[in-house]
Amino acid sequence: MASGNKNFEKSLIAAGFGGQGLLMLGQLVAYSGIAEGRNVSWLPSYGPEMRGGTANCCVIVSDNEIGAPVVSEADAIVVMNQPSFEKFKDDVKTNGILLYNSDLIKFKEARADIKVMAIPANTLAAEVGSDKVANIIMLGALVELSGIVGDKACLDTIREKLGAKKPEFLTMNLSAYEKGKALVSS
Repeated sequence: MASGNKNFEKSLIAAGFGGQGLLMLGQLVAYSGIAEGRNVSWLPSYGPEMRGGTANCCVIVSDNEIGAPVVSEADAIVVMNQPSFEKFKDDVKTNGILLYNSDLIKFKEARADIKVMAIPANTLAAEVGSDKVANIIMLGALVELSGIVGDKACLDTIREKLGAKKPEFLTMNLSAYEKGKALVSS
């Protein structure tokens, strides 16, 4: 388990344009929580467009039963585009974490009661080999900073879910995850 605390509960909102992989990011967190033996909810929400429309999800990972899957104030928020940033930036709990894709989001004023991290997700993803792994860059940063799930569980989930689906991209996904972690751990 990610924490020895029997009352462990953390929540996430991940948001961006459809096609940026935010629903997948949320699923990977949820599957990792399940692998750790925790209760999990994953609630996706997206516009009618196939790509380019809005997409977000709420994830709760808890040692306790989860009463409702909707998250109004999150322990962590990951946003990949400006419209999602404007919509969710104020929904971070005090002492929470706001991770944003600084390649696509302009942000100057930070709240003093939360940790704000600018992640150049597209740039880092391109360095790894494809801008399609920007979500996995963000996942690595999220897990490292928030502890919403354990690192081992998340790596195992990436290997299981992404490796089985597209094994030719597994090495790139694992590199992207590690790059996101390394960026915020220094």
